[in-house]
Amino acid sequence: MIRKGRPLSDTGRNAGGPRNDANDPFDPSESFEAHDRAAGRRPRRTQFKTPQFKTPPAGCDPFENTESSAAATEPTQPTEPTYTRSRDSRRTSGDAKPGQNEAKKSQRPARSLKGRAMGYLSRREYSRSELARKLKPFVEETDSLDTLLDTLQAENWLSDSRFTESLIHRRSSRLGASRIVGELKQHSVDQTLVEEASAQLRETELARAQAVWRKKFGQLPETPAERAKQARFLASRGFSGATIGKILKGIDEEWGGE
Repeated sequence: MIRKGRPLSDTGRNAGGPRNDANDPFDPSESFEAHDRAAGRRPRRTQFKTPQFKTPPAGCDPFENTESSAAATEPTQPTEPTYTRSRDSRRTSGDAKPGQNEAKKSQRPARSLKGRAMGYLSRREYSRSELARKLKPFVEETDSLDTLLDTLQAENWLSDSRFTESLIHRRSSRLGASRIVGELKQHSVDQTLVEEASAQLRETELARAQAVWRKKFGQLPETPAERAKQARFLASRGFSGATIGKILKGIDEEWGGE
């Protein structure tokens, strides 16, 4: 009978001679381990790897997440991926193509010079010289700026008189007569209108200067430095030297007489 795992040769395990079955008896019912121990050899053992378990952190219950871990081991059904569009991508997709804005602008009808002038005048009053400066960059070869301005004045759309009244109304509560008159001259308003505006402002300058001074300071200066500071402020607003002197001297009877 040939033992399983032995070489089919007459040479025995020992190097001294042929194999002797009497020296190495083998019982078919005998296990391999008992046979190896009888022959003086160490029994063969199967090596098993010991499973390693992670130690739970301190303060945690090792059985707390049993259900969640078991659920995690279960195979999950594959889900279809969802795609979301970011805000930047939506914004980019909605942007106009290169040259689209230029094409839209080119399709718009060109605005006439009179249409531009009417747009300016619908917002506030303009003097003739100021409106001419605003329209000058848009004048074409077929346009006549002076003719347009004359037409607007004839139709009462453009008026230096109304512009003067509007300027006085907007500036008189904060500025003196000299500042307002200087601004009218810068706009090339007719000299007659400038003189009328100056006379009107001189009549109320003391009362207006007093209101500006009370809002800024409220009390008379006690030192020369404080007096100079208040005088410089009133002068920068365009009030005359005589009006400033009356205010800083505190002559109440002159204020009432005015």
